[in-house]
Amino acid sequence: MRFTGGCYCGAVRYEADGEPVMKARCHCRECQYFTGGEGNDFMAMPVAGFRFTRGEPKSYTRPDLKGAATRQFCADCGTPILTKSPALPVAVILKVGSLDEPGLFGGPQMIFQTADAHPFHLMPDGVPAFARFPG
Repeated sequence: MRFTGGCYCGAVRYEADGEPVMKARCHCRECQYFTGGEGNDFMAMPVAGFRFTRGEPKSYTRPDLKGAATRQFCADCGTPILTKSPALPVAVILKVGSLDEPGLFGGPQMIFQTADAHPFHLMPDGVPAFARFPG
């Protein structure tokens, strides 16, 4: 399957080929910063099938955290595009909001970091949820 997407202003575009490794939602505090307060819906896609087709995102890795993820976003409009995590080196973690067709996400298969969730965060019924990342 091919997924396409990019940022709000169109400066950064991408294609991701293959089947999602994982479809999930994360409620960690870091993800709340990047979503404006909500959980972060994402699809982990194989690195081998991912490529930027227009522009290059700006990257940020927090220097004071051991094993910190690298966040990539449009330098012009600020749209979060993806995350690269040392804990998941075989995949890029695409932000569902950056997909051309977000409905293809279909919803999370699991939810992580619910220990950081707030009472106003809605959790879908019937989806396995974990206080932290499952072992």
